[in-house]
Amino acid sequence: MVTFLISHKLLDVSHPNEDPAPTDPSSTPVTGPQPVVPGGKEKVPSQIKVLIAAAFVIAIGYGIVAPVLPQFASSFGVGVAAASAVVSAFALCRLLFAPASGAVVNKLGERPTYLIGLLVVAVSSAATAFAETYWQLLLFRGLGGVGSTMFTVSAMGLIVRLAPPRMRGRISGFYATAFLLGGILGPVVGGLLAGFGMQAPFIIYAVALLIASAVVYLRLKDETLAARKAKNPQPPMTFHEAFQVGAYRSALVSSFATGWTAYGVRVALIPLLAVQLVGEGPRVAGLALAVFAAGNALALTFTGRLTDKLGRKPLILTGLSVCALATIGVGLVSSVPLFVILSLISGMGSGTLNPGQQAAVADVIGPERAGGRVLSRYQMSADAGQILGPILAGALADAAGFGWAFGVSGGLMLLAALAWLPAKETMPPEENPKNENPDDQHQRG
Repeated sequence: MVTFLISHKLLDVSHPNEDPAPTDPSSTPVTGPQPVVPGGKEKVPSQIKVLIAAAFVIAIGYGIVAPVLPQFASSFGVGVAAASAVVSAFALCRLLFAPASGAVVNKLGERPTYLIGLLVVAVSSAATAFAETYWQLLLFRGLGGVGSTMFTVSAMGLIVRLAPPRMRGRISGFYATAFLLGGILGPVVGGLLAGFGMQAPFIIYAVALLIASAVVYLRLKDETLAARKAKNPQPPMTFHEAFQVGAYRSALVSSFATGWTAYGVRVALIPLLAVQLVGEGPRVAGLALAVFAAGNALALTFTGRLTDKLGRKPLILTGLSVCALATIGVGLVSSVPLFVILSLISGMGSGTLNPGQQAAVADVIGPERAGGRVLSRYQMSADAGQILGPILAGALADAAGFGWAFGVSGGLMLLAALAWLPAKETMPPEENPKNENPDDQHQRG
């Protein structure tokens, strides 16, 4: 609970002397996109602060269990491949269930789907702690992947619906930072819990998810969301409809490339590269992964705001290009300082890219329409890259060396940048007092 209060306080971007935005007393309280307040700054809606705080707690919990999971699987007497399959089962179930989760969001709404997803992961995590066989462990982790994709897709949908259009980049940056910081702190907390046994992290993760569920249930109400939907009834956006927008097609490509390179190859091959090419062990590999996260966090402190000021496309192109060149360079160096510096630059490229990419997808959907299927396909593209990247790049490293593996991975990022060149800018105009979706004005084609 403390983490929720801290996150809520840190994310209060309003100023104490600011007057609140004027409201129409005859209207339903606004929890979604709000017009720009003359002479002041837009505030992060309180409901989004709840989502960001929940993301922080979820990421800490995941970071607690991630280092323990392979060891826990090995305790059932299975080999390395079987122990690794437990990790892959979570990602595979996320990928397979993503289309269904989009349909569930469109049917039930974002908030119910979010809560159900959190509860499914909480129950599966608690069950994992008491698994008696390897196959039970595999089943419970797979169920966790199902719940994970439910709350991930619905959280993106809530942010699309609630974020003020001119703050989508900043809010995407806040949300990504919460996950990043939680992911960094999680393993540290997990290390402190090592003396309590391998079951303890899973139970603690389950409790954290239950706390997150309770806070979201109490603080994020359905009434205002339903009122907006009733006031502006529109059918959910279909995947075919979104696919007609060039920016969405480009986002699918860049999401796949980012999943492949930044989340798949980086985690799977950097430790092997540190040992086999650079000539160092886990210490340098851990340092490289840490500085990537640091670069990501550093970039996110300002790229979200720049995304809302300069537009989505310039930041996306910059992030893809920087990440691509740094990734190619990582596969070519044999110096530890250069290896670490390029990892830092790659992290900054990723932190530059992500807010704009997510904000562009939100621009395409707009605040008045449900976009469960659209968001689920966007998530699937990243998950597919994260699953395929380590396998195919690893095979390429075995056959031709790490230089080729990282070169192809960086090349995918450059291809994604090329895919964004013909896409039109999606950022809404400076002032949009009617909170209309501006995308139809300048996106199609």
